[in-house]
Amino acid sequence: MRRTGTKTASVNNLTVDTAGLQSLLSAGYPTAVEIGTAAGARITVGRRVLWNVSKIQKYLDEISE
Repeated sequence: MRRTGTKTASVNNLTVDTAGLQSLLSAGYPTAVEIGTAAGARITVGRRVLWNVSKIQKYLDEISE
């Protein structure tokens, strides 16, 4: 099985993988997954997990002071 290529994650992407989410949030794996799950942004396609960037941005805007 071929490994997916590594690309830089940007806010303009519709979805990112978990490594991209960590990069966007500047957070570790557990924190990134916790934020993504709390935002309801998890998308599962087969065995692959993607995160909806717009939902995460909206969630972070709502919880920020």
